[in-house]
Amino acid sequence: MKRLTYLLLFVLMASMTYAQQAKYVFFFIGDGMGVNQVNTTEMFQAEMENGRIGTQKLLFGSFPAAGIATSYSASNSVTDSSAGGTALATGSKTYNGAIGVGVDKEPLESVAYKAKKSGKKVGVVTTVSVDHATPAAFYAHQPDRNMYYEIALELPKSGFDFFAGAGFLKPATTYDKQEAPSIYPIMEEAGYTIARGLKEYEEKVASAKKMILLQAEGASADCLPYAIDRKDGDLALADITKNAIDFLTKDNNKGFFLMLEGGKIDWACHSNDPATVVKEVIDMDNAIRVAYEFYQKHPKETLIVVSADHETGGLGMGTGTYTLNLKALDYQKQSVDLLSRAMTDLRKAKGNKVTWEEMKALLTERMGFWKDLELTWEQERLLRDEFENSFVKNKVVFEESLYSKTEPLAAAAKKVMSQIAHLGWTSGSHTAEYVPVYAIGAGSQLFMGKMDNTDIPKRIAKAGRYK
Repeated sequence: MKRLTYLLLFVLMASMTYAQQAKYVFFFIGDGMGVNQVNTTEMFQAEMENGRIGTQKLLFGSFPAAGIATSYSASNSVTDSSAGGTALATGSKTYNGAIGVGVDKEPLESVAYKAKKSGKKVGVVTTVSVDHATPAAFYAHQPDRNMYYEIALELPKSGFDFFAGAGFLKPATTYDKQEAPSIYPIMEEAGYTIARGLKEYEEKVASAKKMILLQAEGASADCLPYAIDRKDGDLALADITKNAIDFLTKDNNKGFFLMLEGGKIDWACHSNDPATVVKEVIDMDNAIRVAYEFYQKHPKETLIVVSADHETGGLGMGTGTYTLNLKALDYQKQSVDLLSRAMTDLRKAKGNKVTWEEMKALLTERMGFWKDLELTWEQERLLRDEFENSFVKNKVVFEESLYSKTEPLAAAAKKVMSQIAHLGWTSGSHTAEYVPVYAIGAGSQLFMGKMDNTDIPKRIAKAGRYK
C-alpha cells in the first residue's frame, strides 16, 4: 500500500511538472530599473490616489514570485548594459563592453537561441535601437558594444522571427568608420520584412514570414519617445508587445520566447529626471499588462519574468526630512530633454535676449513651478542664478549625461524637482545595487529569493525546457 502511495505521488508530481512547462515566455528587462525605481513608482501611484501613504502596486509588483538579483560583471562590481545584458541573455558573466561573448571573447549561446533550437518562435523588442547593448546580447556576438554595424549584420543570421525598436544606429558604417553596404537590403534578402511604423506594419504583416518593426520614416533611430513626451501615432512598447504576440502566434502551436526591453528607464535615470523615470516604469508596466492578458488566456503554459540589467542613478527616497512628496512629479509635463530643447529654441527665437519673466513662464508651464509647486527661496535662487549665468551672461555649459546634453537651467530645474519630491541621486551612471525579479505563471516558483543575474536565463530555460 505504501509503495502504491509513493507511486501515485510520483506520478502526480511528474504530471504537475509537465503541466508547468512554459510554452510561452515573456522576459521583460527594465534597463536601469533598480528596486527604488519600482518603489518610487508604486509610492507615487499611492500618493496620486488622494494622497495616500504607502504603495499602489504596479501590475508586475503584484506577481506572486519575487526576488532580487546581483548585477556585477566579470570585470567590475558595477556593470554596464552590455555585460549585464549578456548575463541575462546567456547566463554567463563577461567584461564590460562585451556583447554575447565571454571573457575569452568566444561566442556564448543565449536563451533566445536555445528557445529557437527547441522549436519556439523568437522575438527581441526594445524601446531603443535594435543594435543597442541589451537587445544585441540576445542575438549577436561582438567584443565591443559599439560595433553597431557588425551587430546588425548578425540579426539576419540569427533566424529569429520578430524584431522591433527605434532603428539601427550605424546601418552603413563599420566600427572602423568605413562605408559598407546598407544592412536593410541584407535583412530583406534574408527573408525579413521591414515595416516602418504601425500603419506600414499592418499593411505588410499578413504576408510577412519574419518581421522587423521600426519607427516611422523620419523618426529617430536612437529611441522611441519618452512616455511623458509621447504624441498620438508614436510607437509605444505596449503596441509593440501586442503586435509581437500576434506575429509570434500566427501559424504557430509550438510557443515562443519574447524579450522586451524598457530601455529608456535607464536613459531617464542617467539624466536624474525623476518624473520621466516614473512614467517610463509605468509605461513598461502597461506593456506587461498586454502580456498578462495573454497569460490569463493561457495560465498553465505562460511564464512572465520581469527584471533589470542594473540600477542607474543611485536613486534614494527621502533626503533627511522624513517626508516624500512624489505627487509633485505629476506636474512635470515633459522630459527634461524636451524642456532643454524648448529653452534652446527660446534662446534662438529671442536672439539671446530672453527675459526672466519669459523663462519663468516656461518653467511654470512645463514643470508646474510657482503655480502648482511652491519653491523655497533657495530653490528659486538656484534657478535665477543659473538663468543669469546662461541667459544674461551667456556662459552656457551644457550638462552631459550618457544619452543627452542639457541646458544648464533645465539641469537646475530637474534638481529642484528632485528636491521638492525629496528624492536624491548618488550618480549619473550605473550602480552595483540589487535589481528586482518578478514572475508569474508556469515555472514562476524558480524566481523566488536572492539570485545572481546569470541564474535568470538558466531558470527560464529550465521552465521552458529548452535544449
